Amino acid sequence: MSKRSTAQTKAFPAACTVEVAWEVCNQVGGIYTVIRSKAPAMVEHAKGQFCMIGPYINRNIQAELEVLEDSQDMFGQTAATLRKRGYDVHYAQWLITGKPRVVLLNPNAIEDQALNVVKYLLWKNHGINVPDNNPLVNQVIAFAYLTKLFFDELTKHLDEGQHILAHFHEWMAGLPILDLKRDQMPVKTVFTTHATQLGRHLAINSPMFYAHLPFFKWEEEAKKFGIETEAKIEFKCAQTADVLTTVSEVTARECKHLLKRKPELILPNGLNIERFEALHDFQNLHIQYKESIHKFVMGHFFQSYSFDLEKTLYFFTSGRYEFKNKGFDLTIDALSKLNQKLKKEKSDITVVMFFVTKRDFHNIRPETLQSKAMMQEIFEMCNAITQQVGRKLFFASTTRQDTHLPDLNNFVDEYWKLRFRRTIQSWKTNKNPHVATHKLVAEETDEVLLALQEKNLMNYPDDPVKIVYHPDFINASNPLFGLDYNQFVRGCHLGIFPSYYEPWGYTPLECMASAVPSITSDLSGFGDYILRNIPEHDEYGLHVIERGKRTFDWSSNQLTDVMYKFLEQSRRERSMQRNNVEKHSAIFDWENLIKHYVEAYDLALGRAPIKGTPQV
Repeated sequence: MSKRSTAQTKAFPAACTVEVAWEVCNQVGGIYTVIRSKAPAMVEHAKGQFCMIGPYINRNIQAELEVLEDSQDMFGQTAATLRKRGYDVHYAQWLITGKPRVVLLNPNAIEDQALNVVKYLLWKNHGINVPDNNPLVNQVIAFAYLTKLFFDELTKHLDEGQHILAHFHEWMAGLPILDLKRDQMPVKTVFTTHATQLGRHLAINSPMFYAHLPFFKWEEEAKKFGIETEAKIEFKCAQTADVLTTVSEVTARECKHLLKRKPELILPNGLNIERFEALHDFQNLHIQYKESIHKFVMGHFFQSYSFDLEKTLYFFTSGRYEFKNKGFDLTIDALSKLNQKLKKEKSDITVVMFFVTKRDFHNIRPETLQSKAMMQEIFEMCNAITQQVGRKLFFASTTRQDTHLPDLNNFVDEYWKLRFRRTIQSWKTNKNPHVATHKLVAEETDEVLLALQEKNLMNYPDDPVKIVYHPDFINASNPLFGLDYNQFVRGCHLGIFPSYYEPWGYTPLECMASAVPSITSDLSGFGDYILRNIPEHDEYGLHVIERGKRTFDWSSNQLTDVMYKFLEQSRRERSMQRNNVEKHSAIFDWENLIKHYVEAYDLALGRAPIKGTPQV
């Protein structure tokens, strides 16, 4: 049975709160996790005066919606008014935990002629030029236009003295801020940038990004990367919003230099942390899901050679494919050093490292699927032999005069002996297991594959460190694992995320929520938060690699040492560390972190104009 944190939170402001994000009912990246996981806390604390606005571009979302027809609340009446005016507007409950109300606006329903007028006004009123050949920017502008219309109508349904608070996430949703301010509407705005547009590009392409951060000229750099419109929208939103927030101190430094405004508040990201009454509950889940990973590993490796699964540990990294930003380069370098160290010591420990990310691929390798199928055939064959031997053994044990265990081989029919030999023989191979489970579209230029080849991490029999590169996200329909991603995480022993650029970093937090120790870096928002707020974090299975002021090789050596020390732990010590991780996971429960949002909203509303009160 699970339990939730009961932390006391300052009263939510008595305002009509609207949260606007491109990833409301539209999964693209990490902001979707923020929006979705925070929804129960927002619904609970806002007490009915809360809804979300997102784009209606994912038709499959209908399965997750319960349409609210003829709703008489202020959001429903506003949506109905826009529909009467001919706009494609959907008002519904999102069928996730908390069941938040959502307004979905279809940007693709805006005709080109009307969109061109909106673009002209965007240039005339705000100095933002829009290219003709950018479909995403066109959608963003159309969505902003519809969102502004929604706020225009919503203000007409307010009671006297009631506030509207609008919270916008990222440049793709924040554009209405400019017209809300220009028209002096009775709406107070909070703008959250989760990662600056320019920062992500610069981090990938600038070797000394953090050292050079104060000296970048944002307009020149935006032009260089072809993101002038996106960067200018973001810059204007940050400058115009009543309150600017971001998710970490790491990103706050970006905002200061690239957006020329220091955020007033930090809004750290959280999750709905599932707590267990009994400690052994999540330990049992680890064992259960680890068995599923065992089956995959046996199918992938054991046709070539075998190793002791009782002395095998599963490490993994996951996330968007950004070779440098996500720290894949550092991870591979450290794994190479760990492999050599274990090999030199003649260690009997095996590490299987999973790289889980999203890449273009043709198909799952036929030999990977064939090996899995053969494993299933061997399993069924062994069950059949076991049943046959069991029946004959039982009969023999009751009829024999002596008490010695008979030769079990004599109980196996010649048919099964022959089939056993043929099946095992056809399954076994002298080839090394493939590093990648899938056939990639551009294997010759894939940075992960190239780095693994350079470091000679190619699954040789005498390598203690084995590699599984899985270029697709893991879910329950995955034919190789048959696990959801969170189940896969629970089955592993250690998550490795030493990012170079990571505004927050949900992956180590997801590990924490699953009672799995993890490694992050001081350049990730999550890692920075840990350093500032959890002094004895290493004891709790939260390891932070220094990257901000260290060389690549220094950080690689530190990562190698942390992984090696983890391998030195006994099974009992690892179990205790999982207990410690689970024990401290409540720190990141939204019930505890929602207070930061309350603070941001209070700050914005402190200068909020009241309907019927003249603007100062």
